[in-house]
Amino acid sequence: MKVLVTGGCGFIGSNFLHYMVNKYSNYNFVCVDALTYAGNYANLNPIINESNFKFIKEDITNRENIFKIFENENFDWVINFAAESHVDNSIKNPEIFLKTNILGTQVLMDASLKYNIKRYHQISTDEVYGDLPLDRPDLLFTEENPIHTSSPYSASKASADLLVSAYIRTFKLPATISRCSNNYGPYQFPEKLIPVVISKALNNENIPVYGKGENIRDWIHVHDHNTAIDLIMHKGKVGEVYNIGGRSEKTNLEVVKTILSKLGKSEELITFVTDRPGHDLRYAIDSDKIEKELGWTREYVFEEGITETINWYIENTEWINDIKSGKYKAFYEVKND
Repeated sequence: MKVLVTGGCGFIGSNFLHYMVNKYSNYNFVCVDALTYAGNYANLNPIINESNFKFIKEDITNRENIFKIFENENFDWVINFAAESHVDNSIKNPEIFLKTNILGTQVLMDASLKYNIKRYHQISTDEVYGDLPLDRPDLLFTEENPIHTSSPYSASKASADLLVSAYIRTFKLPATISRCSNNYGPYQFPEKLIPVVISKALNNENIPVYGKGENIRDWIHVHDHNTAIDLIMHKGKVGEVYNIGGRSEKTNLEVVKTILSKLGKSEELITFVTDRPGHDLRYAIDSDKIEKELGWTREYVFEEGITETINWYIENTEWINDIKSGKYKAFYEVKND
């Protein structure tokens, strides 16, 4: 079995590769990543020398080169993690999100069709559903919810999902889609909430919180997300969408205060700032389908997972500092000079 993992130098993709490369020693994995700002080659250090792993630097929007890679490698599976994913950046510059998240997906699916891929999987997000009201805890996103996007990021991911669905119906592409809630864990680029809070708290810096911090997210440890993808690839039904949630809803302010408490830091570091335009109120995923149909279960509860995550960042301050200084951008060139 040969598996292409795109975007494998990012947060979720690199964790997925760490898990899969070690679990399936009889599979061969190829990571394709453009190494844009959020792609860190150092994330692959735990597996870079494994005999069943290979890295190729390439942009998924480069049709000619992607097709050459497919021709040379003869993949069985394609799992597409590659995406621009930071909402704030999508508000500032939507174009790159449309290019990577939509056109890049099209290139991968066209190549998958031409080279007879056995399975294509699209990594999506619960943000395609829009948001839920804060005062209706009984409401959850199911796979039947209509798409209702709020940001250029979520619109680009929803567009890719619709494109995948169209390819399944029109071209019989053997594909699946998963939509996951907010991930946390090691190797998350320090622009997202949890690594930002940890990093700033460790340095006794002010921690910005949008609005009043009342926005609610459903948190899932990245390991649990990746075990779900593993199950979908092996047991999931072609043409299906699977929601993956943590069943762990927290307000942003709760998350910040939890981290500060565990680090023994004062809540006086919290600084409330002007809310993000179009800021979604609440995300909450119903995971019944994947739990009942595929037997997926979570290994982490938030209280344990966040402690482990905090400890990882404390033990890997050099990793954070290399990103802050920009040093990480040269790791691929240095290692492959």
